[in-house]
Amino acid sequence: MRRIDFEISERKVLLRILDVAFVLMGLHLVGSYFELEYFTLTKESWYWAVVLAVYITLIGTVFELYDLQSSSRWDSTFKNVILTASVTVLFYLLTPVLTPFLPVKRIEIVYFYLIIVMGIFLWRILYMTLLSSPRFYKRVLVIGEIEHVKSMIETLRIIDPNYDIIGFINTDKASYGDIADLKEFQADQIKAVISENKINETVVATYNDEAITPKLYQNLISLIEQGHLIREYSQVYEAIVHRIPVQFVGKDFYRYFPFSRSNKNQLYQIFSRTLDIVVSVIGLIFMVILIPFVLLGNLIGNKGPLFYTQERVGKNGQPFKIIKFRTMVTHAEADGAKWAEANDSRVTPFGRFLRNSRIDELPQFLNVIKGQMALIGPRPERPIFVKELSEVIPFYETRHVIKPGLTGWAQVKMRYGSSVDDSLIKLQYDLFYIKRRSFFLDVNVIFKTISTILYYRGQ
Repeated sequence: MRRIDFEISERKVLLRILDVAFVLMGLHLVGSYFELEYFTLTKESWYWAVVLAVYITLIGTVFELYDLQSSSRWDSTFKNVILTASVTVLFYLLTPVLTPFLPVKRIEIVYFYLIIVMGIFLWRILYMTLLSSPRFYKRVLVIGEIEHVKSMIETLRIIDPNYDIIGFINTDKASYGDIADLKEFQADQIKAVISENKINETVVATYNDEAITPKLYQNLISLIEQGHLIREYSQVYEAIVHRIPVQFVGKDFYRYFPFSRSNKNQLYQIFSRTLDIVVSVIGLIFMVILIPFVLLGNLIGNKGPLFYTQERVGKNGQPFKIIKFRTMVTHAEADGAKWAEANDSRVTPFGRFLRNSRIDELPQFLNVIKGQMALIGPRPERPIFVKELSEVIPFYETRHVIKPGLTGWAQVKMRYGSSVDDSLIKLQYDLFYIKRRSFFLDVNVIFKTISTILYYRGQ
């Protein structure tokens, strides 16, 4: 039987489309059978279905219904379906004009809610039972040095459980035998290996030109001519992990960073700045409303100044003063600058609430209004840490080609950055954002930021 495999983007699209399809089919069947007018779609009211589809997709994104790791687990799937259905029904019922009037029989609202829950959950059961089965895995062969092979195993399997690395061809001079549960194959057997193991994709994970022998090169060319998919490790890494593997870039800097045209696109720049100002004004109004409560909490729990300012590095390396609600004890750095850590003892109990809820970030809307920061971008770092990290992480200062952000791709993809290793991972995310910066990626960051706040995962 022929194997089928889906890319990550294809699976996410499939999840969205069939979520909506199962819900609408369920509503149509129940409405027709029991003659419930609230569920009946007519030529005049077709747009109600469109509104419902949009709500399910957008609200499902906020509640991580389309996160592939969450979608592969029963517990998180059930929770996310319930949350998505609950908020969707609430919005649908309370939206004037775009949705039908409330039904005369209030019990129909309960039926409406249950059908949405059961429709989405039924499709997710099928997804986890069928599409997450080995038949739909992408079977992969890796060619490269052992260190790169191990890196792929550790990273890609966590991000995409359907990316099944079957074995590897070692281009090191020494043979290491099998590693983990992967089998080492010989380079001169590559065609037979691909055929016998039903390999869908071959990944070349070596940056040493001499490692690819003339015979292996000819075999790869022959495989390409036969339609076999061969990709380079950095392409796979970027597509699946959504980070730039900067530690492997070496001298090929411009090959990996053809920075997004949006960085010079005037229309995008106008859109981005308009969004910055509109959201900042709303955010500052919200901050003014919350200040009495924050002030009271600060007097009781923090016992010190309400605000604090600190020098950070902005666009093109220009320093500026960032402003936040204080979350740490006074004189937290009496012994010198220190990395912030998870469960940092310097953070007060009330300060931890401010951080997790992201309320401590609200004053930074003033920095956005001034043009020192943007709504979305790499988080601004302190000069002393920038100097330290620039010495050990290649291309670290590249993150300063755009304005720092109140939130960013790195912030929504990982939680804490308390070491050089964490900073390397955050840099990979930041460079991915700079490279692919666009309206759609910005919207994605905004939705993920909302998820981070709702799930109380602030820093």
